[in-house]
Amino acid sequence: MGYSEKIILAIVVLIVGKFIISAILNGIGRLRISRSLDSTARQYLMSFVQILLWVVLLIAVIQILGVPMASVITVLASCGLAIDLALQGALSNIAGGVMLMVFRPFNAGDYVAVAGSEGTVQGISLFYTTLVTVDNKRLVVPNSQIMNATITNFSSEKLRRVDLDFGVAKSEKPAEIQAIILDAIRDTKKVLSDPAPFARLSGGNDKQMTFTARAWCNSADYWDVYFDLNQNITEALGSKGVKAPAVRMIQD
Repeated sequence: MGYSEKIILAIVVLIVGKFIISAILNGIGRLRISRSLDSTARQYLMSFVQILLWVVLLIAVIQILGVPMASVITVLASCGLAIDLALQGALSNIAGGVMLMVFRPFNAGDYVAVAGSEGTVQGISLFYTTLVTVDNKRLVVPNSQIMNATITNFSSEKLRRVDLDFGVAKSEKPAEIQAIILDAIRDTKKVLSDPAPFARLSGGNDKQMTFTARAWCNSADYWDVYFDLNQNITEALGSKGVKAPAVRMIQD
């Protein structure tokens, strides 16, 4: 077989192999054992199988072209340090992905902060974890970085607490301010009565008193409660005629 025929055959095998890989992945996705896995484990499994099948296909194409595998290995070995460093990074990401699947610090759909990034986990692949930010940007974080960083999972617990601080004038009566804030918290939708809401004088200076408000809610309702409390407490303080802290004017 001439070299041109080998190239044509290799292209055909590559195209057909691509469709076969898609069919295999679709078949695995329909298997009962695959459907029984949660979305995080299923995505990781599919990523692993996909890469494995592509490696097999590329090896087949190389053999069709008549390139001896010994020559391929020799070329890779000649690349030396660059290949070694690349493989180290790839292997560390694979190891990180395996560790994520074993220890499961988060699952797909959880909102997390990790390695300087924050967002909802879209999926965990063999090398990377994909996050989607609140403003709908996609972040792709290497698994090795995640395993070497502190992970904050905001979705792991059923309940979350909203903490807010409000400043009022020094001349106001603390007990009255406390009552106004507590009433506003209780009137806010999605705030839980147990654990009980909290409002107390927590600090201040010569210009103002600072009150801390705390309320519990379901984790999924956190941002709704956060913004509603900000608005409701501010409006309640204003409707009662509570004075704001004095503002010092700086003159040149």
